[in-house]
Amino acid sequence: MSEPTVEGKETVVPDERRGGFPVFRHTPAGPDFGRFVEAMRRLQDLAVSTHVPDEVLAEIATQAEELADRLAPHEVPEGASPAGSNIQLPGRGSLLMPPWTIERFDAEGVRSTGMFRRYHLGGNGAAHGGIVPLLFDDIFGMTTHAGGRPMSRTGYLHINYRAITPLNTQLVIEGKVDRVEGRKTFVSARLTDLDGKLLVDGDALMIELLPGQP
Repeated sequence: MSEPTVEGKETVVPDERRGGFPVFRHTPAGPDFGRFVEAMRRLQDLAVSTHVPDEVLAEIATQAEELADRLAPHEVPEGASPAGSNIQLPGRGSLLMPPWTIERFDAEGVRSTGMFRRYHLGGNGAAHGGIVPLLFDDIFGMTTHAGGRPMSRTGYLHINYRAITPLNTQLVIEGKVDRVEGRKTFVSARLTDLDGKLLVDGDALMIELLPGQP
């Protein structure tokens, strides 16, 4: 393996097993980062579930803009933020991901538990149909990685909605590698409630990146 190169504030380590996808040095989350992310998640939930009078909303909007201005000077390149890479935090510390916590991550598969919140509402108390594939795509990527496969991209993703996926209800998703064919890794996963009722299942094809392939 060649020596790491430094680009801006991140360290990029070339690795032939990752195609053209760089390896970023892990950025540990500080003691208050999890608290910060949860506060931002609460703001997301409230932003889509409140009807604020105009005279109050103007002040809140100003405060939100001021918060964004405070964060802006600390923006860093991809891979240099703790968001998304701290597996001990719900959603790995990423606001993009639903706040689920990984309970198992090994060659046998990946198990994660959590719930969809008001921010993820689709209608009539159910999680939005579009947020479910995001959860599955994430679990498929982690399952592929946990199974020791090289860096891969999603070739296809198939989802079967078996029942309504509720909000504010603890759920479980489990993914596993079904088989490997050369560069192809076939994976599957099931989303259930704590009683084992099947809500969603799906499968995907994950394709190993070629050298230099992004």
